[in-house]
Amino acid sequence: MFELGHHGDVEVGPGLVDLAVNVRQAPLPPWLASPLAASLSALGAYPDAGPARAAVAARHGLPASSVLLTAGAAQAFVLIAQAFRSAARPVVVHPQFTEPEAALLAAGHRVSRVVLPSPFVLDPSLVPESADLVFVGNPTNPTSVLHPASDVAALARPGRILVVDEAFADTTLGPSGSSEPESLASRTDLPGLIVLRSLTKTWALAGLRIGYALAAPSVIARLAAVQPLWPVSTPALVAAVACAGPVAVAAEHAIAHSLAADRAHLVARLSELPGVTLAAVPSSSFVLLRMADADKVRLALRDRGYAVRRGDTFPGLGTDYVRVAVRDRATTDAFVMALKATLAT
Repeated sequence: MFELGHHGDVEVGPGLVDLAVNVRQAPLPPWLASPLAASLSALGAYPDAGPARAAVAARHGLPASSVLLTAGAAQAFVLIAQAFRSAARPVVVHPQFTEPEAALLAAGHRVSRVVLPSPFVLDPSLVPESADLVFVGNPTNPTSVLHPASDVAALARPGRILVVDEAFADTTLGPSGSSEPESLASRTDLPGLIVLRSLTKTWALAGLRIGYALAAPSVIARLAAVQPLWPVSTPALVAAVACAGPVAVAAEHAIAHSLAADRAHLVARLSELPGVTLAAVPSSSFVLLRMADADKVRLALRDRGYAVRRGDTFPGLGTDYVRVAVRDRATTDAFVMALKATLAT
């Protein structure tokens, strides 16, 4: 049994350096903080999602009817599981974020798993032809693997709903430094495609709960039919407008470049430690590590002041895995010293 409801936030505690949660640790920029603060004066009115839908649609070159704002991308998993109760064979490609499977199970689905072998690169042929509802992450949490868009797109076909969790897509870069090189967010030619995006990771808005789904208008309408009334707060909608604008998109690109440099530093420092290996080639804001007795190492790291994410709650992983968030270089250097000391005991 895997603890599908276990998430990195429960690893964090008072006095611990947070390497368990994949949310960027940075103050809100003024262009985001100011409209959020101003929105508090409008809380007497019901939320109006129209401007936010239009802003998100414009960012991705889609009509507003192809956008559904959600209370965090995680809410979309619940909506999909409810809206497509008729799915006969839902498949979740693991290891990945566990909420898709948890939502399916809660809705009464019988879930099949496709577990990718290490180094966790997607092989579309592993997904059965009979699967009519498929979930895959890109880049995938917790492996940090970025799958080629062509391989993900190969999973789409008539009669199937393909859900691509792109919560961390804005953290990825192509070989030439291009943004979001493997995203399917703007594709309209793939049947049954639903792309999920989050605004909580890069912009440190986990407590605000804001994300969105992109799909054909008929699919969006089906999801909206099972969504609660006024599911996204006025401040969250204001954040969606701000984060969809050109200033935000340019800032995301700069942050992704900075993140790539910090990730390279983390990978280089970890390579100095015998017995610690990268479980996969990382492309996002976290890395997956494999080491003997990683479950015990994780607990020992807590005693030294560091919280990392356990790996054994993810189907396809086990007690020899931990996930570590990419932070600034000073934090990385201190963490690597703590990990080195822990492994030496």
